[in-house]
Amino acid sequence: MKILLLEDDPILSDILSHHLRESGYDVSHVKDGESALDVASEIKFDLLLFDINVPKKSGLDVVKSLREYNNTTPAIVITAYQDTTHMKIGFESGCDDYIKKPFDLEELDLRINNIKKRFSIESEDVIELDSNIKLIPTKNKLTVGENEYQIAHKECEILLYLSSHKKRVVSADELMQNLWEYESMPSDATIRVYIKNLRNILGYERIQTIRGSGYYFE
Repeated sequence: MKILLLEDDPILSDILSHHLRESGYDVSHVKDGESALDVASEIKFDLLLFDINVPKKSGLDVVKSLREYNNTTPAIVITAYQDTTHMKIGFESGCDDYIKKPFDLEELDLRINNIKKRFSIESEDVIELDSNIKLIPTKNKLTVGENEYQIAHKECEILLYLSSHKKRVVSADELMQNLWEYESMPSDATIRVYIKNLRNILGYERIQTIRGSGYYFE
């Protein structure tokens, strides 16, 4: 699991970086908001862990900017503010969880584990997409009823992404930006092939095309 840590306090950043690496995570650390925006725009991360009060660009502004470019990487915001007003602003900016200073490392672990479950990150378990549709991400296997299918890794990632964003339209650009590195972006035709392959298994009604907008997972 790749984590981008935005923290300018040298002591706290050392503590968090050490703890996260000891927990088995791949951590990249930056000290200011502009650097965080640049790195997050170039590299795909599984989690953003951002302090709010950092130089050049606040952590919330970085999250908001990323969301405007369809980057939906889960974000946990760290703050010294204790009021609900800043919490409300944080969620409106696009963060997925909020942790207030001071906090125990155990609390951070619990919040990260919750994000991993919500977004199916590094899941070894079977993910139930419906009563008769199950996905095993680690093996790229999809079962529908009693039938089991081996699917491509990118098809697995697309299905996971669509199922994590049910009830809203996901554009092809959003899929590309979140599932591919910049230098290996696929064409729209490639995306359509992956979607077609998934539909052959799941049925057209599961992944609908909204003309001119994208795909809708039912």
